[in-house]
Amino acid sequence: MYQKRSFSGQAPRSVSRGPRSNFRGRPPMRGGARGGRGNTGQYINPELFINKAVIVEEIDHFIPEHTFADFRIEEKLKINISKKGYVAPTAIQDRTIPHILNGKDVVGIANTGTGKTAAFLIPLIDKMIKDPNGSVLIIVPTRELATQINDELKGFAPGTGLFSVVCVGGTPMGPQLKDLKYKNHFIIGTPGRLKDLIERRALDLSRTTNVVLDEADRMLDMGFMPDMKFIMGQMPKVRHTLFFSATMSKEIERLIHEFLHEPVSISVKTSDTSKNVDQDIVRMRPGEDKILALENILKHEESNKVIIFGRTKHGVERLAKTLAAKGFAADSIHGDKSQGQRQRALDAFKQNRISILVATDVAARGLDIPLVSHVINYDLPATYEDYIHRIGRTGRAGQTGKALTFVE
Repeated sequence: MYQKRSFSGQAPRSVSRGPRSNFRGRPPMRGGARGGRGNTGQYINPELFINKAVIVEEIDHFIPEHTFADFRIEEKLKINISKKGYVAPTAIQDRTIPHILNGKDVVGIANTGTGKTAAFLIPLIDKMIKDPNGSVLIIVPTRELATQINDELKGFAPGTGLFSVVCVGGTPMGPQLKDLKYKNHFIIGTPGRLKDLIERRALDLSRTTNVVLDEADRMLDMGFMPDMKFIMGQMPKVRHTLFFSATMSKEIERLIHEFLHEPVSISVKTSDTSKNVDQDIVRMRPGEDKILALENILKHEESNKVIIFGRTKHGVERLAKTLAAKGFAADSIHGDKSQGQRQRALDAFKQNRISILVATDVAARGLDIPLVSHVINYDLPATYEDYIHRIGRTGRAGQTGKALTFVE
């Protein structure tokens, strides 16, 4: 438990609790955890931000039924998978790949960091190798996730003769228009830019019969529903549809019913709160200097890489500049930055040229950065689901991480 600096004169207490998932319908907390002025998010009990990490023994880990060599995929693809060091599939890969290879529509409910990108890329790459005249559309909520998927695709596809294009907003339209004039087996994009390209008649989906909706819950949250429906309406009625989401709600169920045909549903979602993330709160009293409290944490915590989450684009940018002025190696990613600026900040963070990345929820969605030691919620998340997503950036690949949440 985080006791060194609670800034309240008393150490926060750990709370033992059972499963929790539904926090809607409660009144706002008075004088407490509402994330400061302007937050319209749901009430979240601050005690949910306190949880001791649990080290899980190796014997409890998932044991797959297959190896990648067992799957009925092209030999050159198997070689590429092996070169990447992949031997045993993750749970979502083990259970999903056979159904996709059989042409089934699939609904995958899985947390971030479970390997779902490879779960759909591997069978779809195999499909495109066998049918080079085909094409796949992958719709994602953010630019960073689109780039990440394309990078992973390139890692699986050497020597296959397959091509891809990334179509995202916040980047110049010209290069994308140029790339779309050529044959692309994979079109990876965000809903707004894809819709724009369709309306410009630069993107024709009338013969694209494979589509992946990745992080559908986040696209729903971001208001992309009309764009998604428009894009899907441009595709053939008979198609192969793969749908991935970290959560299930009535809205998601309606989407599944509308977009998929007799899908196979696979859920490998783990418990909401990562067991290997040590979680605690930093309680601020009225009048205390929040920046100074953050500075003390960054100076005294034994950290490797730190992601700090803020609520607004302007707040994130201001916080990153403040930290940089105080001598910290910090940068920011948010929606007002160009794709090039965001990518440079991410690369600097991954390559340890900076140790602190300040981010909004949207900008950090889907990021898979190894060895993030700490997540700090400088501003409270809007929902508990957002909190789970945030802290999932640390404690990955069997490592233990720490999450600290400021509560005023």
